[in-house]
Amino acid sequence: MTESLIWWSIAIYLLIAIGIAILSRQGKSESMSGYFLGNRQMNGFVSALSYSATTYSAFMMVGLAGLTYAGGVGALGFEIIYFAGVSLVAIFGPKFWAVGKKFNFVTPSEMLGHRYNSKQVAMAVSIASCVFLIPYAAVQLAGVGYLLQGTTNGAIPFTTGIMLATAIAIFFSYVAGIRSVMWTDSLQAIMMIVASTLVAFLVIQGLGGFAALFDTLATEHPQSLTVPGSGLFSFITFLGLTIPWFFFSLSNPQVSQRLFMPSSLRSMRQMLIGFLVFGFIYTLVSVLWGFSALAAFPSLESADLATPSLLASEFVPPVLGVIVMIGIMAAAVSTIDSIMLTLSSMLARDVYANVKPGASEKRQLLVGKIVIPVIALMALGFAELQLDLIAVLSVAASSGLVAMVPAIIGAFYWKRGTAAGALVSVLGTGAFVLFVYAIGNSFLGLPAGVWGIIVSSVLFVGVSLATQPCQSSADSFIAAIKEELSKKSLKPKESETELPPLLQSKVQ
Repeated sequence: MTESLIWWSIAIYLLIAIGIAILSRQGKSESMSGYFLGNRQMNGFVSALSYSATTYSAFMMVGLAGLTYAGGVGALGFEIIYFAGVSLVAIFGPKFWAVGKKFNFVTPSEMLGHRYNSKQVAMAVSIASCVFLIPYAAVQLAGVGYLLQGTTNGAIPFTTGIMLATAIAIFFSYVAGIRSVMWTDSLQAIMMIVASTLVAFLVIQGLGGFAALFDTLATEHPQSLTVPGSGLFSFITFLGLTIPWFFFSLSNPQVSQRLFMPSSLRSMRQMLIGFLVFGFIYTLVSVLWGFSALAAFPSLESADLATPSLLASEFVPPVLGVIVMIGIMAAAVSTIDSIMLTLSSMLARDVYANVKPGASEKRQLLVGKIVIPVIALMALGFAELQLDLIAVLSVAASSGLVAMVPAIIGAFYWKRGTAAGALVSVLGTGAFVLFVYAIGNSFLGLPAGVWGIIVSSVLFVGVSLATQPCQSSADSFIAAIKEELSKKSLKPKESETELPPLLQSKVQ
């Protein structure tokens, strides 16, 4: 795989993606809902592919493959726990969608602020999300940097890779907001799943087939097929990684915000089913990549170089290798886009609008657009530090974000939950998680990933019981859910099956 082939492939991908992004525009978006939620009119197919591309980013083919290389089969168990956690979408997804439609919520933090009748809760959730999600965005940038550096044997430096990814992400965010991101996501998701699966089979055949691969692992790396394995995983470490990952679909606002976007409950159902099918295949493929890299290159300097090393090897035809590389890069950019759009919408809607009461929708949108590159540059600076394994850093971000989970569950199922409880649990848990990581990610023998859900639950319940709830807010919130869901909005809107106007005109 030559450097010129990689650059030409990136150029072709950008031309196609830019064309799709431009065609996705539906006029000038002048509302927060239009720019950040696609006017709540996303169909099930596009939502499923976009949800998949956003969730399964550089973490999977670079991070999960690297975690498998370093820790063996325990990485599969780790990802299966996340996969099981997606069941939370089936429980909470319709409720998010119902209240979002009823109250015109743009962000999950706005939803919590309304439920607990507290601007402070909305602001705290927004700021805490920035603290933990900017490093997660940096992880995606680092994945692109490692990928380009590894596949070109250093001809494209790490810094060049992350700067390229940052520039692409900013551009796609500005073209048409979430619509351009979701439509380009669809292209990326299809390319990712098809190319990576095909190349995985080619690599395994090059290593002698499935039987030969696992014989090699059993003979030369038997610890990779056992639990706890090579020493990376222990029971406590496994818990610390998997508990935050189980709640990922609720705790990470760039994911939960997408629950406001489907045009109907039918679209949401299609999104969930499509995502589960995509995720199951992609999980197995990523783990097989990690095992294949371990068998072929047992002495890599960094586990995160497992996928780049395979792509640059003789096992993978250059053209297929570069397609997979572009797919991984595009998925990482997709996640960065989603994070930037979510954080910018939260800062505009839940921080700026609360500091400046009466700020118009147009003004909020302008502020949101202004902070997009600021968030991107902060992530770029963090990525330059090149810290730890990508998979571990990803979970570190979720360890802090899990602070929001008790408040989210309480919003829908516990009327006794209070604003003080939500506020203290978010701020207190966030500070505690940062403290645990500052002292080496171990406090009383337990990592931050375990402490996060314990501390946030205790604080939320304890403080709520000691304070008075806003009963009217809780009642109206629950009543809105019942009202919207009783309509059984399963019939897709006409817009669900329509292409964007520009694209539709081209077809006609």
